[in-house]
Amino acid sequence: MAYSDLPDFLSHLDNNGQLLKITDTVKPEPDLGAAARAVSNLTDRGPALLFNNIYGYEHGSVALNVIGSWPNHALMLGLDKDTPVKEQFFAFARRWDDFPVAVERRDDPPWREHTMDGGINLFDLFPLFRLNRYDVGCYIDKAAVVSRDPDDPDDFNKQNVGIYRIQVKDIDRLGIQPLPTHDIGLHLRAAEERRENLPVAITIGNEPVITTVGGMPLTYEQSEYEMAGAIQGSPYQIATAPLTGFDVPWGSQAVLEGEIIAGVREIEGPFGEFTGHYSGGRRQPVIQIRKVSYRTNPIFEHLYLGMPWTEMDYTLALNTSVPLYQQLKRDFPDVIAVNAMYTQGLLAIISVKQRYGGFAKAVGLRAMATPHGLGYCTVIIMVDDTVDPFNLAQVMWALSVKFHPHYDIVTVPNASVLPLDPSSDPPGIIHKVVLDATTPIAPETRGHYSQQVDSPMGTREWEEKLKGLLR
Repeated sequence: MAYSDLPDFLSHLDNNGQLLKITDTVKPEPDLGAAARAVSNLTDRGPALLFNNIYGYEHGSVALNVIGSWPNHALMLGLDKDTPVKEQFFAFARRWDDFPVAVERRDDPPWREHTMDGGINLFDLFPLFRLNRYDVGCYIDKAAVVSRDPDDPDDFNKQNVGIYRIQVKDIDRLGIQPLPTHDIGLHLRAAEERRENLPVAITIGNEPVITTVGGMPLTYEQSEYEMAGAIQGSPYQIATAPLTGFDVPWGSQAVLEGEIIAGVREIEGPFGEFTGHYSGGRRQPVIQIRKVSYRTNPIFEHLYLGMPWTEMDYTLALNTSVPLYQQLKRDFPDVIAVNAMYTQGLLAIISVKQRYGGFAKAVGLRAMATPHGLGYCTVIIMVDDTVDPFNLAQVMWALSVKFHPHYDIVTVPNASVLPLDPSSDPPGIIHKVVLDATTPIAPETRGHYSQQVDSPMGTREWEEKLKGLLR
């Protein structure tokens, strides 16, 4: 299922009826952002959008909503486009178990067709535009950003590939938001302690697996490239960036190389964020671009985000859920599944087989201490192993009849959360909560739960039969 590059995946989407090519002339603003918002509003099975005729730009095109639906997400995993979300989750989780898969290095990346060492003007290279009307400016928000640990630059596993919002501040200067919990935030802190700039390589227009893995909350020494190989089932292809020497995706449309300037901070934002609110302006680091390598007529891939659901939510739904599942299951084999698809895991639903009274609450608290949970997971809903956490009707039933407001709520005061959470006060601090909607068991015995209705015999067989007939 490995895709060599973004055009290869777009072709696969096209062959499955999941790519809409728009040849009419469109304006960068407001047409592109409006179209991406509209396709998310209409359906959860929407196609990717490819714009080939953009007013004011003679060359290049823009791709939006590339993984912006469950069929597109399934195709990213190499599955049938009608694969249900729960099945996609477990397929994703099984492939995690194949990590690590060694990379394949290549010397012939297509992005070496053109290079620029001076006179760089990003506005000439890409059709930049604002997504939402009150964004402070243009953003690059779906690039895979590569950085290395300044204290151990030769350790391949400490090289980070992450997705961060990047504001275009000038023709060759960018702003970036590296949160302290992000690996690039750790790299920047180490570099600034040494009073050094932090080199970075920003890769634009990638095939979807590395984009998906780049947004995963892996541990510090887990390689995104080796995880991408596990997810796609074959070695991930990388090449060497000419200025930084970093490992970057072989199939990128463009590679921007430069450095985060030590000690420099400028106002970045406002920006319409995944929380459905504008983030406001904050002092953030600045990147100076030194070299650009790119294909002829590159495809500029953009990610629309705003009020859920958008492509942001489909992209980060399972790549957030699966790491939480794997990290919790390592300590608690009783964890059955994790649904952290809502607002990037600010809310998560965890199903667990209870060992004893109070056990589910302990698992919920542990979720808050995972790498992702430290900055997210403000609300954890615990449900029984018989409740499907991906079936919201079942989750709401469990909350309706098994959650007791007096006994089943655990509050953690003044916990950490990402500052973008509009409910945090001060920004970055919030009370977190575990809502235990599991069936009480000894020694926590209360209520009347001894006669729960189960499914008729043969229900599972009929599920599979009807699934095939519906397809």
